[in-house]
This record gives sequence, structure tokens and C-alpha cells, in this order.
Amino acid sequence: MASRRSAVHRPSLPSGHFALPIVCVVANDKQFFADLFPELIPWFQVVLRHSCRDLARWTREAAVQAVILDLDLDPGSGGLAVLNELRKLNPEFVLLSFSASKEPWMQRQALQAGSDAHFRSPVDIRDLRLSLAELLRARGAEISRQNLLRQAQGSSRFQDFIGYSEPMRAVYAAIEQVAGSGVNVLIRGESGTGKELAARAIVALSRRAHQPYIRLNCAALPHDLIESELFGSERGAFTGATESRPGQIELSDQGTLFLDEIATLTLPLQTKLLRVLEDHMVQRLGGRTQRKIDFRLICATHENLEEMVRTGRFREDLYYRIHVVPIQLPALRERHGDIPLLCTHFLHTHCIANNIPPKHFDDMALSALEQHAWPGNVRELENLIQRLVITVGGDEIQSTHLPSQLLVNHLAASEAVLLPDSGTDFDAAVRQMEIALLTAALRRTHGNKAAAARLLQIDGQRIKYLCRKYALH
Repeated sequence: MASRRSAVHRPSLPSGHFALPIVCVVANDKQFFADLFPELIPWFQVVLRHSCRDLARWTREAAVQAVILDLDLDPGSGGLAVLNELRKLNPEFVLLSFSASKEPWMQRQALQAGSDAHFRSPVDIRDLRLSLAELLRARGAEISRQNLLRQAQGSSRFQDFIGYSEPMRAVYAAIEQVAGSGVNVLIRGESGTGKELAARAIVALSRRAHQPYIRLNCAALPHDLIESELFGSERGAFTGATESRPGQIELSDQGTLFLDEIATLTLPLQTKLLRVLEDHMVQRLGGRTQRKIDFRLICATHENLEEMVRTGRFREDLYYRIHVVPIQLPALRERHGDIPLLCTHFLHTHCIANNIPPKHFDDMALSALEQHAWPGNVRELENLIQRLVITVGGDEIQSTHLPSQLLVNHLAASEAVLLPDSGTDFDAAVRQMEIALLTAALRRTHGNKAAAARLLQIDGQRIKYLCRKYALH
């Protein structure tokens, strides 16, 4: 059987190193494998198979992460069928194919069948190895991003929130603590931080989850309409009131009322709202009877209510009524590590919404996004990504596609870190840069100094000297 003829080559790994990726080479050309093996062995665990027979099952059982497949092993389109089967088996496989065929359709069909890269025999071994390494790196980074995204979405039970930074975990904990009670909640935070998402999360986890949820943005309506919108009106209560209608407070009976931007309410409306909260009764405009009401109030604001109370623009007694449990949402600039998760989520969402193939940010663009201050917070980030999804062709969004002001801010921030106003020790800065580059190259090549030297474009003796100088092993 083919499996008995397979040879497994697993180099011993230095203590403390991560396991190398397992790569399966499916070929019957002994010379090809003799040339390929020395090029792959420093970076990968290499498995040789001489047949495509039962390859899909075998790669799954052997925990293979990448396959290099000779399409000429099976006559006709057999190799293409194997590619297609492998891709369906595991979309996360890295698949490379090669063939002696000079027909232009072979490469096209190989890519359509699922190959990530196709080569024509005789294969340039170094190019194949570099392509394999880059594809595995990119696939690993994407898998990590997806895992983090799933963790961020599922860990807190708040599917609308994306983020797993320490400030967001504190928000999740606060929401879970308050959700089961019936107390009034005040959600605070800058515009665009997701105050309504927090309100929805509280409702979803509360005993009133299946009761009415009424949302009213107090800043979105003119002052002469907000009163009737809140409290309702009877027919003839004012010009244009041709029929009786309940207000938002009345509609929220047994459920939850979310008042966004509550600080914009006038003092007379604040007084009426306070009376409703104290008496649990509401009276429509022009009405003579009061209706008993049972609702939970959640408010939100980006204003400094304490300053408004001090200056007489917000009633102190109402402040204490709504400020039973405050929840402070962090600004996006404070949520370290959440921007890549948010970018992945919004790219996925808006690509699907616009029927556009998946896109991703390159490293430099993502770095610029992470360093931006985001005065408009998550809403500003989502709006930018929505625009980039529509306007950028191709599957990669690069730094050159970003708004010029964002890039200017990114460069200014980078310059400030590199050269602060107080100055810097040049020799120490050069030392830190050398250590950072050496460490990155050694990590990328799994500790192989010769490969790291090629990556840094320096000779082997120099990298050995630098490693001794900085005690890097």
C-alpha cells in the first residue's frame, strides 16, 4: 500500500521551539524530492507520499497543514480532482501544485480547483519554499484573527460587541452584573462607542428580554415634539392631534425604555420624567387620567452630567434617579488590541452586504489604523471600512488607500515614538533596532541563523557575531 512506502522526516526540534508545520509532498520523482528536501527541512516537517490514493483521509489523520502535489501523478484530470477534494476537505489547507504541462489552461484549472500557487516543472525549489512559507504565514495569521474574533464574539455572550481588550471585558462584566436587576442604568461614553449596543445587551440578558424594547433619541426630535412623543397625547390636545396616541413611555410598559442623549431634555421635560419615575404613572398630553406603568429605564449620554447639574442645566434629583448604576464605555483609542478584530468583522460584514469578494488589510495599513486616535470611535472606523470595501479594487487594502490625514497622523505618531522631543540615545536606539530585526528574523525562520541571514540580506558570519553580541540564541 502507498502508506507503507511513505517516508516521514521529522527533525529534532531545539527545546522551547514550537512544532514545525507538517508539509506533505506528493510526488514520484526521486530527484525532485532529493532537491526539495534540504530546502524544506529547516522550516517544516516533511512527509513524502508516492500516490494520491486516499490522500484526503490521510492528510486529515496526519494533521497535515500544507500539501505540495504533482498533478502528473494521475493521468488526465486526476490531480485536479484531488486538489478539489483537498480544498473541500479543509478550506484552511495550503495547497501548492506543479505540472510539466505547458498548456496555459493547466495553471488556470489548478487555481480554480483549489491550489494557492501553481508551478511548472522543472520547479524553482527556492521559489516554491518561499511561496509555501508565506502562504502558511498568511493562513496562520488569518486563522488566528478568526479565532480571536470568535473568542471576542462568544466569550461575553454579547454578539453585537466586538472586542476582548481589558476595558471591554470590564464592560461585559458590568453589563452581566446589572442585567438581572431592575435598577435604572446610565450608559456613558463618547459618541460612537456603542452605547445603544450596551443597552441592547442589558435587555437581552434581563428578565424583560421578551417584553417591549423602546428606543428614543432625545436629540433627534424638535423640542415641541419630544413631549408628545414621550408622554403621548389625546385627540385635540394640540393643533394636528387628530387622534389619541400612546407615548414611548406607555409603549414600554412591562419592558424597557432606552433614552439616548437624555442630557438634551429641557428642564420642564426633566421634571415630568422625574414624576413618572417616582409615581410609576403617566398622563398623556390633554388627558385627565393617569395610567399605571411598569418599565425599566436605561439612559445614555456623552455629556458631563455632573457639570450640567452644577450649572443648573440638569435636575439633581433626576440625576440621582437615573444614575443608580453607571456603565462607562471606553473610547476606541483605549481598547488596545481590538482594532484588528473590528477590522476583520467590518470587512466581512460589508463585503457580504455588498456582494464583494473578501478583502483584508496589509500590515502597514493595519498598523496605521491601530495608531489612529479615532475621535469618532467605532462608528468612524466602520464608516471608513465600508467606504474602502466599495472603493478599493482587489482583495488587499493597502496604506495608500487610507485617507491622507490618517496617514499623516500615523507618520507623526511613529516619528514621535522614534524621536521624542527630549531626544534619544542614538547608539541605544540602533542597538534596539538591531535586536528587534534579529529577533524577528530568527522567529520567522524558527531559529535557523542561515535562513535569518538570507532574510536580513547579511552574511552568515555577521549574523553569528550579532547573535553573540546580543546573546540571542
